[in-house]
Amino acid sequence: MFKCNYRDLTLSFNEFHNIEPKDMPQYGEFCLLELKDGRYTGGEWNPADYSGYKNKKTTSGKFVRGTGDSVPSEEVARWHSLDRYNPSNCLEEEDMGCINFGVPGDDVYSVRFDGLKSFKDGDFPKSEQYCFLILKNGDLSAGRWEQYGKKDGAFIYAPALAAHAMDEVWAWMPLSSDDVFDAEEESEKERKQEEELNRNPLTDLKLMKYGTEIDVYYEKALQKLLKKYPWATITQMKKIQPWEIVPNHGKYVFAKTSQGYRGDKLVDEWKEGSTADEFISFLCEYTKESVENSNPEEKFKYGMDIKVYLDKAYKNVKRDYHWFDRRKTKGFVNYDIRQIDGEWEFVRDSNRSGVYHIVDCGSAEKFVESVEHDYREIALRTNPEVAAYDVPFGHVEVHGWNLEHYRFIKMQSGDFKVDVQAGDRVTGGSRTFFITPDCFEAKTYEEFLDRYLEIVPGQSFGLHKKELLSNRDLKKFLGYN
Repeated sequence: MFKCNYRDLTLSFNEFHNIEPKDMPQYGEFCLLELKDGRYTGGEWNPADYSGYKNKKTTSGKFVRGTGDSVPSEEVARWHSLDRYNPSNCLEEEDMGCINFGVPGDDVYSVRFDGLKSFKDGDFPKSEQYCFLILKNGDLSAGRWEQYGKKDGAFIYAPALAAHAMDEVWAWMPLSSDDVFDAEEESEKERKQEEELNRNPLTDLKLMKYGTEIDVYYEKALQKLLKKYPWATITQMKKIQPWEIVPNHGKYVFAKTSQGYRGDKLVDEWKEGSTADEFISFLCEYTKESVENSNPEEKFKYGMDIKVYLDKAYKNVKRDYHWFDRRKTKGFVNYDIRQIDGEWEFVRDSNRSGVYHIVDCGSAEKFVESVEHDYREIALRTNPEVAAYDVPFGHVEVHGWNLEHYRFIKMQSGDFKVDVQAGDRVTGGSRTFFITPDCFEAKTYEEFLDRYLEIVPGQSFGLHKKELLSNRDLKKFLGYN
């Protein structure tokens, strides 16, 4: 690792450029930025019109720091490349005190930074603080600190959470405060105030008429529900996210809570009434659907033997997926009927790990349908591919994503499926569809496409009848000579 002492190191940036046409960074170049208000930050240059930018430099665009986090070029006074420098050789010298990026001089605009810190000393940035970085490979960068735990995190530097991990960073230094960091500081202040208020919460006697134990209110709501749903239980009522009694803003309230991505508790307070009895009436309405879908006579109408339900699903799937062998599900999924918290439930082990999860469905038919879905996926995965044809196409946009491939696949059984993939620079996805045998009952290729496009609609997946009908290679691949 580098030998110089980062605590004593000064960095001098001597090659700043003004925001002017024909003197802008390269597309995607990462820069140190001096803003017009005197603050410092960083970002990757993204011109507003890349096609025009290639021919003639433009100052219109933004410096990107992360998802929804960027600096418009109009706010920037000067930029200094970080990508063009790697001071590794200088950092190898023990007595190195100052590193110049660019040549200093009396008539050269320079900015000097010192006060570098290191994780090895136990120093960490504040949450959302934007920092200058020297990476362990000598590259220069910057990023916004994302705290993952007390002693873990990363510096976000681009969209889709692109980040420099802690173990990539040799030294770091906070740059200027910005709106994102200021908002986080204000949120942290509010969190501490909320903690203080909630230490000794007040009790509204109208709202908490029956005390501060939530099950008391569930029990009163249950007594009302039992008049219409004799099978109702509190367990059924709590299948949908349960309500709690928690302190909020210094008083006890009814609320649903969840965990924020940083581990803090998020409180969704009930505000549809002001009395305990109003809440109980609300609770009846809130849990009604969950109770309705738990009728054991509907749910287990074919009995308590799981094999009966699996046989029905297998028979339905076998009609189109004629090659499917149920024995092959053993490596993928398992089902059972078990008692969970006093309630009989359909359960599913998706990777045969022995850990079962409830399949929450309101009827026997819906459970069978869920098994059919699993069986269809397994049938396709266990039928080897023997040939494929990629449909050629130009630029095709699918709901904001770019179509990446549209592949017809012939399987060992002689059946066909199609795989469609689309995405952008950040994310994407793919879908696989089985082409059902009734499509191939069509006497002509055109009639086949009419049936096929009901399964894979052109408006949803990019290619329409016009593009596919004219493709002779695809026609031949599918057996229509």
